[in-house]
Amino acid sequence: MNSLRNRGSRILRGTLVIAAACALFTPSFAHAQDPENLSLHQAVTLALQNSRDVKLAQVQYNVALGEVSVAKAEFLPNLYTGSGLAYTHGFPALPGGQPPSIFELQYSEAFYNPLLKGQQRAAEDRAKNQKLELDRIKDDVTVRTATAYLELAKARHSLELLRAEQASGGKILQAIRDRVAANQELPIEITRTQLTVARVAESIVKLEDRADYLESQLRDLTGLPETRSLDVEPADDAFNEKLATAQSDSEIEEMAIQNDQSLAEADNERQAREQILHGERRSYWPTVNIVGEYSILSKFNNYLEFYRNFERNNVNVGVQIQIPIFSAKTHANVGLAQQQLNEANVMLQNKRQQVRFDVQQKARSVRELDAGREVARLDLQLAQETLQQQQAKFDQNRITLQEIEQARLDENQKWVAFLDADFARQQAQLTLLQATGQLAKVFQ
Repeated sequence: MNSLRNRGSRILRGTLVIAAACALFTPSFAHAQDPENLSLHQAVTLALQNSRDVKLAQVQYNVALGEVSVAKAEFLPNLYTGSGLAYTHGFPALPGGQPPSIFELQYSEAFYNPLLKGQQRAAEDRAKNQKLELDRIKDDVTVRTATAYLELAKARHSLELLRAEQASGGKILQAIRDRVAANQELPIEITRTQLTVARVAESIVKLEDRADYLESQLRDLTGLPETRSLDVEPADDAFNEKLATAQSDSEIEEMAIQNDQSLAEADNERQAREQILHGERRSYWPTVNIVGEYSILSKFNNYLEFYRNFERNNVNVGVQIQIPIFSAKTHANVGLAQQQLNEANVMLQNKRQQVRFDVQQKARSVRELDAGREVARLDLQLAQETLQQQQAKFDQNRITLQEIEQARLDENQKWVAFLDADFARQQAQLTLLQATGQLAKVFQ
């Protein structure tokens, strides 16, 4: 007996040593299996850093800035140099009237050109549109990420409740079968309960698929790898308070008019077309360019036969003035620019009215969903209080297991309905904040 005890003691000590060694050498493996804790703020930050849509919008904004630089370059010094070799027979001249030269240095700068200046200012206004488009896409990515995050948290919480419903339904089904066997219930009650359990199972399957899709969408938005599972957190009270809007309808409309990006884009486009019209109208005026040229001419192009005094080094500096006398094209361009400006004005008015109508509808939707959430909250509270009463009765053997499990089933269903109503309200609030330009304050 003592030998068996000593042997068992040695085995126990060996087992403890092995367990301690495993604890020392496996923390990194255990950490690798831990879920990735991801807050809502972190998800939005990662999405803005890794979004392909944001990167594309940034590149397009850079292209617009490049177009502005090209338009401005006409009014900046431009210096060119070059060299060439040409054979001439007869009068020494190249196509265009320039004499063939060994070396040339040309300078040009637009000093006064209303059409080019109007095009430059139009490009600047359209570059502002690209910046607004970049901001709009950032807001869209923020809303999509926040919506996916909140819905994933809601879906996972709902799955927990539905699985609890499934367990309660199984207990109810077994209780019904016992009562049918005891001739206390009709067999049809088994089928009715089986239908309830099957519906819960169907909801679980659909919600699991939805949760998988939302997790994949969130990974795509944030750029997180698939090697680790994500642990999302439901929205807390502080976040819900940030989502709430306390402004009146008139204040909300005014904020939407001031901050709506599509409306600002329409206004910038109107200004761009106004600049083009201004430039086209002033195209009837003369244009002034500063020009200069230095060239070194060769002796083998027969210059001595045509010029009494030949100078190899030639410098020309001056002002080139072009005075339009009659231009049918300018008249047509002015008419076209005027019509395009009229079109932009009408589009701006329509857009302003559309923005006003849309934000009114969003505000109504938030109010309706807020009222629906309050109904769902009270419905859940009533189900919870009913469950407490039923639990007290069950503890006193005053009701059956079937009745207490049915109360739990009702409470779980009310929880799922409340989570759906809460998420719908959050989604509507995010959309309203985006429309009024207040989205950034939520994720500061």
